[in-house]
Amino acid sequence: MSQFRSGVTTTRPVPSRRLPRRRRPLGSAWQQSFLEAGPPDVSVCIANWNCRDLLRTCLESLHDQPQGVRLETIVVDNGSTDGAADMVAREFPEVILLRQPVNRGFAWACNRAAERAHGRYLLFLNNDTVVPPGTLWQLVEFLETHPGVGLVGPQLRGTDGTPQVSYRHRPSLAVLLHRTALFRWLGLFRRPYRRYRRAFDPHTVRAVDVLMGAALLMPQHVFYEAGGWDEDFTFGGEDIDLSLRIGERYAVVYHPGVAVIHHGRVSSRANVGYSTMHIAAGFARCLRKSGCAGPGVWLYKLAVTLDAPLQLLEKGLQYLWRRCRGQAARAEKSRLAVRGLAHFLRRGLAELWRV
Repeated sequence: MSQFRSGVTTTRPVPSRRLPRRRRPLGSAWQQSFLEAGPPDVSVCIANWNCRDLLRTCLESLHDQPQGVRLETIVVDNGSTDGAADMVAREFPEVILLRQPVNRGFAWACNRAAERAHGRYLLFLNNDTVVPPGTLWQLVEFLETHPGVGLVGPQLRGTDGTPQVSYRHRPSLAVLLHRTALFRWLGLFRRPYRRYRRAFDPHTVRAVDVLMGAALLMPQHVFYEAGGWDEDFTFGGEDIDLSLRIGERYAVVYHPGVAVIHHGRVSSRANVGYSTMHIAAGFARCLRKSGCAGPGVWLYKLAVTLDAPLQLLEKGLQYLWRRCRGQAARAEKSRLAVRGLAHFLRRGLAELWRV
C-alpha cells in the first residue's frame, strides 16, 4: 500500500448536482420523482440514542447542502427518551426512520440500518458529526479509483478545525494494560503505549490498521463479505473489530484530503454511564477475537477490575480540587468521570467478566 504514503491527494471541484433542500415536510410528488431516478449512490447509516440536537445538525449537513451523490439516510433510534425520533419524523420526512424500543447497542443498530440500505456504498456516521459539502462525493470517488480499498475514513476535525486522531494501530495487550492507573504508575509498557499514541500523521494518505468509527465508507459488498458489525459488541471496540476484519481482504485507508467535523465524545459524555459500562468489555472482546491467549485476556480483566476503584478515588479527589480552585469546566469533566466509573463498578464488571 505504498501508494498511500506519498501525501494528500487532490480532488476536483464538487459536481453541481444538488439534493433537494429540506425545509418543511416534502410532498409525495418529490418522493416519487426521487424513487424513479434510480437507487442511491450512498446509504448513510446513523445510530442514535438521546442526542436529538446533535442528530438534527448532522442531518442538516447531509440534506441541506450538496454532497454530489444521490444519497439515502437511515436513522435507527435506540429507544431515545429526548424526542429524537419524533424530531426526525417531523423535520426530515425524507429520512428512513427505524424506531427501536430499547438500546441494543451501536453495532446492532448499524446492522439494522444496513439491512434497509439500497446504496452501492454504505457510510456509517456518528450522530455527533457535521459533513461539509461534497464530502460524500470525494470519498466515493476515492473508492472508485482505488478498487483494492475496502474501507476509507476521512480526517476527523474538532469544531475548532484541529485534526483529531482518526486512525490507530491494532491495540495490543501491553497498550491496553498501560491505560490502567496501576500500570501507568509502575511505568510498565510505557514505550509501546507511546508508540501507539504517537503513531498518527494527520496529513498523509496511508493504509492503516484501524479507523475511528465516526465516519466509515465502504462498498456494500465489502461490508457483507466481512460479516457486518459484530453485535456482541455493545459500545466500544466494534470499529476496531470491523476494520481488522475488512483489512484481512482489502486495504483500510485514512484519507485526510476529506474532512468531517466531529464534536468528539459529546455523545458518550451525555450518556457517560452507558458508555463507560461497556467500553472495557469491548476491548476485552477485541483482545480475544484478535487471538490474545486466555491468560492475557484474564490479566486485562483483572487489571481493569482493580483499576476502577483507584480511578474513582483519583477522579473524586480531582473533582474536589478543581472545585476548590474555581475550575468549573474541568471539575465537570471530573464529575462525569466519577459518574461513569461508579456506574461501571455497579453494572459493568459483570459484563466484563462474561467476555
